[in-house]
Amino acid sequence: MKLATLINSALIFASITLLPGIANAQTATTNNNEIIVINSNNLSSNSTAVSYLQPFNLVTFAYQGGLQQHGIPSGGELVFKTLNRNIIAKDVVKAAVNADKLPSQVLNDQSYLSAVNLELNALPDYAAAD
Repeated sequence: MKLATLINSALIFASITLLPGIANAQTATTNNNEIIVINSNNLSSNSTAVSYLQPFNLVTFAYQGGLQQHGIPSGGELVFKTLNRNIIAKDVVKAAVNADKLPSQVLNDQSYLSAVNLELNALPDYAAAD
């Protein structure tokens, strides 16, 4: 195994393992040591920015079982069904929309679907590092 592949595998494994805790831990402190909670889910009503789950994070969420209630298997079964093309990017995105993890307009975003597809194609390599 090449050193670069080993390092990449370790980084991916660490990302998958630490992602749930990191996603929920957003705080900042002021000079007075007062804690300010940052809620990135709230956008002002006049905001045109759209922010949602990144493709890597979506596939990681699915791999960890976050979309099982919406028909997407986890772990090795997800890898197997992805390899056999029984599950494609649109299936994962649709399940995430149904789980209220993504807005419905993402179903028509070809660049997002392509990025999810790339992550699904890389999933066997990520899983092998587990």
